[in-house]
Amino acid sequence: MRNTGELGAEQVEAAVAGAVAALRTAVDRDWAAVRAGRLEWSCRETATHVASDLLAYAGQLAGRATEAYVPFELALDEGTGNEGVLQVVRTTGALLAATVRSTPREVRAFHPYPFRDADRDGFAAMGVAEVLLHTHDMAAGLGVAYEPSAELCGYVLTRIFPHVRPAADAWRTLLWATGRGELPGRPPVDGWKWCNNLVVHAERLTLEGITPAAASDLALGGDGGFRWLEGGPIDGTREGAGLVVKAYEGGVHRPEWGMYALVRRTDGLTVGAMGFHGVPDEDGRVEVGYDLVEGARGHGYATEALRALSARALARPEVSRVFAVVEPDNHASRAVLGRAGFTRVARDDEYVAYELRG
Repeated sequence: MRNTGELGAEQVEAAVAGAVAALRTAVDRDWAAVRAGRLEWSCRETATHVASDLLAYAGQLAGRATEAYVPFELALDEGTGNEGVLQVVRTTGALLAATVRSTPREVRAFHPYPFRDADRDGFAAMGVAEVLLHTHDMAAGLGVAYEPSAELCGYVLTRIFPHVRPAADAWRTLLWATGRGELPGRPPVDGWKWCNNLVVHAERLTLEGITPAAASDLALGGDGGFRWLEGGPIDGTREGAGLVVKAYEGGVHRPEWGMYALVRRTDGLTVGAMGFHGVPDEDGRVEVGYDLVEGARGHGYATEALRALSARALARPEVSRVFAVVEPDNHASRAVLGRAGFTRVARDDEYVAYELRG
């Protein structure tokens, strides 16, 4: 996978350029008098909203805001015409793109949906989504043609709509997922929120949720956008990433119960992966698996990560126990489970089963 900061910046720039080109064909209309599709806002209000969000996302990242939105807002000068509005959209888009490019991968800033922060890739995807969706709204009101590329739509879907089963037409999928259209065989969407990736903090590690985009890259032999300790990612990580992709394509992927990269705080290197095999079952049991790059073994990283991830899972009301199975001769992995507080509950010739109860 290419550097995600550069990729995200390019996507923001492409989305803004496409929107401006489409809307410029109706620049001679009275945008304040035309409603933006199904929205309550006028086209002018909607365009101003897009610019405001692009600026806000840039501000969140640049200011490293962690507790709330930075308390400022955008206001257009009195007498600004439609061409001026488009100039503001271009400018705020450029600010977000530049901020995404210059922000380190590990930085996260406040955003309420759904885990109260997002990384640079998340802010880029949210910015692209705002541009695509609200340009659609304005184009509908103004009667102009607009359809963004499948690549841009896929960029948004695989990063902040991981719970949405993809369809052949990425644009129609994004419109359906945001209550703006229909997809055959799927019920209408009345309410929606996008979903940024989750991070879980441990003492020396940050467990970073792996998006469908990153999982796909890992499964195909890439690095998933992470910097790995020498020797990684290993085969078990790639196999786990393939399972994430399969779940996403089947519409059953749920980020909290997915896969996490284990990122070492001291140097930002990824030392392994850990994750769940799916959502908790009807008995409240959720299964966990993990692996480490060889050079990271023997330092307690797996134990530390397992404790943190298990504690988060057991804090959820739908979880009563965390379950794991290992091969009998995998003594290192069995030791990890023991140090993390798991108890052996079953054994046969192929596997030993452990669980940790809340």
